[in-house]
Amino acid sequence: MSTAAAPVRQLDTHTVGELRQAAEKILAEFGTSATSPQLLARVAEQAANLSQTLREHCRPVDTADGLFILRGLEVDDQAIGATPSSWATAGDSGALYDIALLLLSTVMGNPIAWEGQQNGRFVHNIVPAAGHETEQTGASSAVLLSPHTEDAFHPGRAHLLMLGCMRNHDNIATTAASIRKTRLADEDIDLLTRPALPILPDDAYEEAQGYADEAPPAVPALFAAEDGMTMRFDPAYTPLDEADEAYRGAYGRLSDELARVSVAVSLSPGDILIVDNDLVVHGRVPFQARYDGTDRWLKRASIRVPGRRTRPEAEAGEHGYGQSALEAHAS
Repeated sequence: MSTAAAPVRQLDTHTVGELRQAAEKILAEFGTSATSPQLLARVAEQAANLSQTLREHCRPVDTADGLFILRGLEVDDQAIGATPSSWATAGDSGALYDIALLLLSTVMGNPIAWEGQQNGRFVHNIVPAAGHETEQTGASSAVLLSPHTEDAFHPGRAHLLMLGCMRNHDNIATTAASIRKTRLADEDIDLLTRPALPILPDDAYEEAQGYADEAPPAVPALFAAEDGMTMRFDPAYTPLDEADEAYRGAYGRLSDELARVSVAVSLSPGDILIVDNDLVVHGRVPFQARYDGTDRWLKRASIRVPGRRTRPEAEAGEHGYGQSALEAHAS
């Protein structure tokens, strides 16, 4: 795995101050980052007034890396308090940064939340949780979080994933691999662009895992969009044993290629990693959680980009296992 530097977009002091002041104004008005229609409306108003300089930094991913780091936001390690023991106990911890991510997400597109995850909040807290060390979810720690497309099981998944670092004393790396950097044989691409297998809901969606109204839809792992190849990939929740040998071989070679081009991105407090969820699979290296208030703590936001065409039209007919996303700024 490469430790090559990810592309960085450095925010200057003035632009950081502009973003922080907008977030502080909203937090002072509402006293919480728990999203309500009124708070979301104010976020939209404030985002519309942010400078062109900030908007330029929030432009779409523009390299084959499929990601970039937005750098410059300041995080005071003492002021933010202890790392929450789980997302369920986080509440308004780091509320100012929740709102900052919502503002940035609104500049980039339309933030979304899931009814069945983290109580429908638009910004999630990603922290290790006792008892979940070996799961394939953001609450795990002791195992490799396998490279995956965020919410790959759902046709309404985010186009962009935002990970804001609050604390990372141990320099724990997020892994990322772009389909645009892989080399695959035409025969493998032909197999992988066919809808052969479903992607099942992950462990963060208990209600979706019990969905039985319709059969899981088969979906392609790869899709040739107008500007290049895109990807929908989650091997931990793909029943590969149901495929024939040829497909399993092609899928394995895709996995090997993603491992070959994978990079390790160790975020520092204030860094915000933006990942194109159609181009890049992400994961996390294993670590030993201490549960003493100093563990790694990220904030996560999911963003849809209205009008974007990077996915098969057939996705529109999928049932999404009964899960629905809430849009911050419904059209």
